Formats: sequence, structure tokens, C-alpha cells
Amino acid sequence: MAANNNLIKELVNKYGRERTSLMPILQGVVEQNNFISDLEMTDIAKELDLSAAQVFGTATFYSFLDTIPRGKFVIRVCKTITCDMHGKKMIIQTLENLLKIKVGETTQDKKFTLLETNCLGWCHKGPSMLINNDVFSELTAEKVHEIIADYMHK
Repeated sequence: MAANNNLIKELVNKYGRERTSLMPILQGVVEQNNFISDLEMTDIAKELDLSAAQVFGTATFYSFLDTIPRGKFVIRVCKTITCDMHGKKMIIQTLENLLKIKVGETTQDKKFTLLETNCLGWCHKGPSMLINNDVFSELTAEKVHEIIADYMHK
């Protein structure tokens, strides 16, 4: 618990105590811990003199600010109609078979979480997915196998 509070204090010192500092602080916590806990949201609210509801509302509004624990590598597959038309269902199926989890789940070893997300902005090269901050486009089952094999060794 103290380590999380130290992280929040570091982020507040870096970004400031203004309302506009909320997003970079939330992003910093997610970058470090892969999610934001209720306790961390409360600590952030205290540090920024905001209500816990304001912090929680912001954290839960954005799909990339996870409020439940995620794996080390969060895989987000684009679920737009363009990616769907280019084989998104096959990509999801390949990932589910490789990782032995369904969309919304995390592997037992806490290494991978599989999610669907709104547009990643790569419609011209769909289907696409994001693993943490890395974009992969023009996906095929073979490409997915290679990408996941690489991440399994990280």
C-alpha cells in the first residue's frame, strides 16, 4: 500500500495538483501497475483535492484506464466493422485458442489479458490489435502466432 502511495506522490510531484493533472497521473499508475485500484483512486482524489467520484468517473470512462487487474501484456483487438470485415473474428479465435482464455479474461500466469476495443485508427490496415503500446495491423492467424510467440518470451 505504501509503495502505491509513493508512486502517486511521485506522479503528483511530476504533474502537479491541478485538475488537469488527473489524466497523466491515472495513466502513470496504469503504466506502472496495469490497473488503478479503488484505494489508488481515493489517494489521487485526496492529493488533487477532488472527490473520489470525480476520479472514479474519469478512470472508468476511458477504456484504456483499467480499474481491474490485467495481465503484463494487454491485447486489445479492434472491434470496428472495418476490422470485422477483414477477419477480426478469426484473429480473436486464434488468440483465444493460443492463450486458452476468452475475451475479457486474463491467463492464469497473469501474462496476457485479451480485450476488444473501439477503433485503433488503423482501419486501412485491419484487422489490427494493440499489445500494451505496440500496434499490429494486417493480421493473419500466422502473424498472430508469431507475435504471441515473441511476447511469451518477454
